[in-house]
Amino acid sequence: MISTDIVDLSSDDEEGSNLKAVKLEPEVDGGVVLSKEHTKKNTIKKKNTIKQEKLNNEFVSQGFDENRSPNVWSAGQSSSSILDQVPSPADDSGLTSPSPLCPAPVCRQFWKAGNYNDGVASNVTVQSSKGHLHVHPMFLHSNATSHKWAFGAVAELLDNAVDEIPNGATFVNVDKILNARDGSPALLIQDDGGGMDPEAMRRCMSFGFSDKKSKSAIGQYGNGFKTSTMRLGADVIVFSRHVNNRSSVSTQSIGLLSYTFLTRSGYNRIVVPMVDYQYNTSSGKMEILHGRERFTSNLSILLQWSPYSSESELLKQFDDIGSHGTKVIIYNLWYNGDGRMELDFDTDQEDICIDGDVKKMAALPASKAINERHIANRLQYSLREYLSILYLRTSENFKIVLRGRVVLHHNLADDLKYIEYILYKPHSGGHVEGVVVTTIGFLKEAPDVNIHGFNVYHKNRLILPFWRVVSYSDCRGRGVVGILEANFIEPTHNKQDFERTSVFQKLEARLKDMTWEYWDCHCGLVGYQVRKQFRVTTPSKTPVNITVPAGTEHPQMLNQRVPLEHLRMLNERVPFTVKETKGRPEQFTLETPGKSREGVCMKRKADVLTEDEQSVRARQQNNQQDNVLLEQNMKLRVNCSEYEKREEELNLKATQLRSNIQEVELEIKRLLDELKSLEAVKVE
Repeated sequence: MISTDIVDLSSDDEEGSNLKAVKLEPEVDGGVVLSKEHTKKNTIKKKNTIKQEKLNNEFVSQGFDENRSPNVWSAGQSSSSILDQVPSPADDSGLTSPSPLCPAPVCRQFWKAGNYNDGVASNVTVQSSKGHLHVHPMFLHSNATSHKWAFGAVAELLDNAVDEIPNGATFVNVDKILNARDGSPALLIQDDGGGMDPEAMRRCMSFGFSDKKSKSAIGQYGNGFKTSTMRLGADVIVFSRHVNNRSSVSTQSIGLLSYTFLTRSGYNRIVVPMVDYQYNTSSGKMEILHGRERFTSNLSILLQWSPYSSESELLKQFDDIGSHGTKVIIYNLWYNGDGRMELDFDTDQEDICIDGDVKKMAALPASKAINERHIANRLQYSLREYLSILYLRTSENFKIVLRGRVVLHHNLADDLKYIEYILYKPHSGGHVEGVVVTTIGFLKEAPDVNIHGFNVYHKNRLILPFWRVVSYSDCRGRGVVGILEANFIEPTHNKQDFERTSVFQKLEARLKDMTWEYWDCHCGLVGYQVRKQFRVTTPSKTPVNITVPAGTEHPQMLNQRVPLEHLRMLNERVPFTVKETKGRPEQFTLETPGKSREGVCMKRKADVLTEDEQSVRARQQNNQQDNVLLEQNMKLRVNCSEYEKREEELNLKATQLRSNIQEVELEIKRLLDELKSLEAVKVE
């Protein structure tokens, strides 16, 4: 597992945290860039605190070995992060007040924002310890380039909400909001899942950590939050509230991952300011964690670089979260190469589009409009269309809300006709990797649409939409679409492709054969010309090539598997040779020396054609009956899996309720004992 040296300014060594706060250079005080004049004024005051800082550092060093942090790349065996102490609030008398405008990144175009030092001097350094490697802020941008497509980044954030369904999540809301400081558009993603406690928030902001142990969980690499948020915008602020089921302690945390803050301040390592609160049952109020000094230092950075200029505005963001949940706000959204915001909120008030990709249907001819209106093309620029097929199955108790309207689930199998279900068992190293049932058919709009491909899901999540496995110049394969869930192969980190393993390559080859086999058998049903082929049942599994002596005038091509018995009968009339071959031959060549087209060879071909047409009719009737049974069987299997999943969810809820009941009973018992003791005191 890859880890990173993310600096958390809100850590508390006394509470067992492993991270120390950051000591800034003289030009920077509390994370805010100060003028040289102000620096000179504070020089004397800072000297007076050196003694205290040394004492603090000695205290931290004592706890270093006891509290090792996994949050760094280590050059040795130790994985702890040694960072220096933040100046105390006593040194922040000259701290500048938050700007009325929200600071923007130096470059607003994502693909050009990787030049870290453009226009900004590196005037802040963080002292590093020996034997440790640190992650430069440029990694935030380079890591986010794994997402070539903005909607893929949005899907990563939705996966986090879907993974919270076992923890009680019932919705995820995706919407446009306005930056409270400058009125610019920002992207909101909010769910009512279990939320994150302070430690979970730190892991969320770190690289390579994943607490998701469930086999059904979509997230697994611990990298999706950072790549997706930094791909959509330069800065993200996270609000999360969590209730511990065992202790019933409620906490809320605020964290800021800001590429703008790091680049404009000139940091050479990643710094993540955080503030944490815990509910005090005695006072009935939220109280700060990790000490007032560190809290003040982190809060000053949050107010300077976030959309909110006061602590009350920050805390107000928890009003609509409820008792638990998470709110992610991405601001300073990236622009495209044309200088316009990449996410288009204006074209459709109930959708989010990708600027420049929206197709104007009215200007297209009817033949092209029907193709562009299909979901295979619309999902490229419409987030609503993409989210409608993002998950193969959806829970009845969970909704995706996009800009105030629920996203309706779209079952791609409902768009098909002449459906078949094909079983595939991938093998690797002599072992069966799994069992996959592929639903395949023609699109209902066929042959009018130029669309083909397989929609490949992994753990219920769409990875490859309409993946084209064949290229057709003669329409062979056009209109054929399939759906399958391939849990035996692993997706890449951005969940937009699969790792190119040998098992994946075998799957690709099988889907290619599947497309052509389906097309050859059913193309006549949608209006394409049927290619006459010889399909005679062969008692022998040995494929053969037929070669005749030289001097042939009229060779005849037979694209079929010819039974050996027929070849022996034909050999009595026409001389030829038979060769066994390995693999699957595509053609057999029969050459007749000196015979005309009206000879024995043509007569034999006509007999085979007649037999082939009769067998095809009978097979089509049987196939229709089989397809009906298979379709019914598939529907029953889907219903069964849904019932099993619902049963699992109910069992989980029942377990949680039993646990809650036990906790309540214990609390009641404690209160009764306390009441009895109070009554005894009164009697005395």
